[in-house]
Amino acid sequence: MIFWFDSYFIYFESGATLLLSLVGLWFIAVMPGIDRWSKRFFRSLFTIFLSLSIIGFIDTIMYSYPAPMWIMYCVIILETVLLSLAPLMMTAYLLHCCGEDVHSSKLFHAVMSLWGVFIVMLVISPFNEIFYYFTPDGRYWRGAWYPVLLLPMIAAMLLTIAGMMRYRERLSRKAFLSFLITLLPITGVLVVDMFVELYPLIDISIVISALSMYSLILSDQIEQDLRRQREIANQRTSIMVLQMRPHFIYNTMTSIYCLCGQDPQLARQVIMDFTTYLRKNFTAIASAEPIPFTSELEHTRAYLAVEQAQYEDSLFVDYDTPHKSFRVPPLTLQPIVENAIKHGRDPYAGPFRISIKTQKTDSGSEIVVADNGRGFDPTDDSEPHIALKNIQQRLELMCGGSLTVAPNDGGGTVVTVAIPDSPEA
Repeated sequence: MIFWFDSYFIYFESGATLLLSLVGLWFIAVMPGIDRWSKRFFRSLFTIFLSLSIIGFIDTIMYSYPAPMWIMYCVIILETVLLSLAPLMMTAYLLHCCGEDVHSSKLFHAVMSLWGVFIVMLVISPFNEIFYYFTPDGRYWRGAWYPVLLLPMIAAMLLTIAGMMRYRERLSRKAFLSFLITLLPITGVLVVDMFVELYPLIDISIVISALSMYSLILSDQIEQDLRRQREIANQRTSIMVLQMRPHFIYNTMTSIYCLCGQDPQLARQVIMDFTTYLRKNFTAIASAEPIPFTSELEHTRAYLAVEQAQYEDSLFVDYDTPHKSFRVPPLTLQPIVENAIKHGRDPYAGPFRISIKTQKTDSGSEIVVADNGRGFDPTDDSEPHIALKNIQQRLELMCGGSLTVAPNDGGGTVVTVAIPDSPEA
């Protein structure tokens, strides 16, 4: 079992494998963002490596204190069988990531057959000593046909690499890279081991490759999860557009009808504002990235102009927006203002006032929307809170921004949106 390595190196190698395996198991236990199938795969894989490190210590002890020959053969067979499971599991995981059924896959059946041939050759070796044998003093030596023993596993690895290339289009870039940096080094080490004694290095090379693979798969799945959350956020934006208040549309059309006879010029202006509002709403559906704040402000101005035409002298808006050179997710400011009017305005409490301010901060840009309405509890699950929470989620996903709600000193509500520094609009 010991070649040109001394026992100290084997202790070091086994200890390193043990430590890396524990690190892998710890990351699986504490890190979110990886699916259940992948978590089960990597947990099994690192458990195998943990077992291999323990067997490596037993190997070294038996080298110093030779055990009965049958025990030594059993230990090396167990160690080799465990080690050979890793490439087999890689094939199954590759098929899973590609959406293939493992049980009906010809690739998996071929790899299983080669693995079976390898196991048969491994088990019969103690009876003929053509692949490996032990000397009476407990030393492990390769037999003349040892390279032949590795051929089935090398062929299995090459088949898996061929499968990886075949299904490349089904894998994400990071998933493909993770299989590449795992399968190629393992195959290379097996090929070199046919001619140079590298057996103690095989397990540590596999565990390092597995850790690299795990980190890339984890990163890839986190990115996919974030992408799905962005898609959900965009869908929520679309729903917000499609769920425009019927009463708002009805009242706007009624106001335009009345103004046509009373003030045709104002009626034309309201039609233009309402058209701008509708255009900005539907443009927001197609926008998956943050937009210039100037565009969102134009949308908000159009909406408020339509509302002011309906409420006449009961709605006042104060704009203080000298800072406009930043970007925001579509439908950020306008829904906040609409939410304030819809839930904060009290028709029996006098004029409703809204102020919209922007300013540059040390970390980015800030939008402050304040009103003098009746306010609401931002911690409950009421309709206004849900609307603001949806905006907050989109801010976090699309630009790393934040939204906070607080009571206004003079009554009403203050909504503050913080946007981190971004390219100029």
